[in-house]
Amino acid sequence: MKAILEKLQIKSINRGACTGLDNWLESDAKPIVSLNPTTGEPIASVLPATAVSYNTTVDAAKDAFQTWRSTPAPQRGQLVRDLGNALRDNLEPLGELVSLEMGKIRAEGIGEVQEMIDICDFAVGLSRQLYGLTMHSERPGHRMYEQWHPLGPIGIITAFNFPAAVWAWNAALAAVCGDTVVWKPSELVPLTAVAIQHIANQVMADHGVSGVFNLTVGDRAVGELMTNDPRLPLVSFTGSIRTGRIVSETVARRFGRTILELGGNNAIIVAKDADLDLATRAILFGAVGTAGQRCTSTRRIIAHKDIAADLTNRLAKAYKQVKIGDPLDEGTLMGPLSTETAVSAMQRALEQAKKEGGEIVVGGNTLPDVGPQFVEPTIVKMPGQTDIVREETFAPILYILEFDTVEEALQIHNGVPQGLSSAIFTDSIRTAEAFLSVGGSDCGIANVNIGTSGAEIGGAFGGEKETGGGRESGSDAWKGYMRRQTNTINWSKDLPLAQGISFGE
Repeated sequence: MKAILEKLQIKSINRGACTGLDNWLESDAKPIVSLNPTTGEPIASVLPATAVSYNTTVDAAKDAFQTWRSTPAPQRGQLVRDLGNALRDNLEPLGELVSLEMGKIRAEGIGEVQEMIDICDFAVGLSRQLYGLTMHSERPGHRMYEQWHPLGPIGIITAFNFPAAVWAWNAALAAVCGDTVVWKPSELVPLTAVAIQHIANQVMADHGVSGVFNLTVGDRAVGELMTNDPRLPLVSFTGSIRTGRIVSETVARRFGRTILELGGNNAIIVAKDADLDLATRAILFGAVGTAGQRCTSTRRIIAHKDIAADLTNRLAKAYKQVKIGDPLDEGTLMGPLSTETAVSAMQRALEQAKKEGGEIVVGGNTLPDVGPQFVEPTIVKMPGQTDIVREETFAPILYILEFDTVEEALQIHNGVPQGLSSAIFTDSIRTAEAFLSVGGSDCGIANVNIGTSGAEIGGAFGGEKETGGGRESGSDAWKGYMRRQTNTINWSKDLPLAQGISFGE
């Protein structure tokens, strides 16, 4: 830990509320202790924000917004470009910190920071492309167009499993759109947030600004302050469906906006004509990567009955070769679960699956000799889509289901309340197009011959149904961070009304 912090040039663990360089705010709150999920031992502690420091932080973001929104968008892009370059300079140590604190393997931790860099690059180009439309007016001598204005200070609440990238998805886009941001990270991973804030502070200082990127580490109480805060016109929340529903209702009551990235119960349909070698590799990463703790993790395999046994055998063989251990060790493919509570939830889900007729094909055990939060990735053959299969268990459990017709497969696939990511493996263009058609996958992400996990930043990320309907990252997701304004200019000397209405002389 000390070596990683030295690489990041962080000499001490600071307080958890910050508005810029040397602007770490005082706190008398009980420290939040960051635990290493690999060992269960403390890494360090952070003093979280209090109500007072939270309000100071949001006021700073609101004040900064008054100037930042008037800064030309290409100039805002230069700040984000330099943020991306600063992240490049810290790619390995920051990625290692993600692995140390969250538990994902080193390659995934570094990959997460690379995703931050990629979204910064995307946002720099976007800073010159915040386009509006022009429309033909029905009235002579009139011109109509639309433009997009900055929305205000944005609240960002992120989850433990992606302690860096999801902040960047929101912060980079919001910044080029002219917004400032207030970030509350998961209390399980405060050190990563502190490290990122240090980097952002220096970049802001180099540009002579502060209050664009702001941090408020804290527990549920800080999150409640954010969702009830009318100074934050938009709250972007990543987390559970249960909490997301509360966030949505709370923010809506004050007529605020939300971007919700909630649960996923992601399935891959494996057709009779699928390339099973390709499918096996994709399923393995999708189900085992990040110890099944991605919202896009593969949780259900819907396999044609003629190839289900072959595919299951291939997967079982691959699972037995997964090296489990310290995520920072070379060769490790799966690290620990986030907490001992997550371990217990996995065991309860497996017991319920067995009660519902499930058969454990491989895995199912905890690994106390490796560490208190290590488990075996598990494959369970199910007789059908039972209640437990319809739930999302944030752990490496993969359910195998069988189908006979493509129509049946789609019915199973869509028969869950979540709607984030989906995939099909097939060599038939007809089957692939049926999966992508209006009557096919009901998810926000639908792939052919690649897995459910590992979305690129160029496309909008998000899902439907209980996944929340939010969109982040690429495409036109930037519009969520701005307000649309329709403008009509009358350059004639007449005053005709729309719809041909005549109102006196």
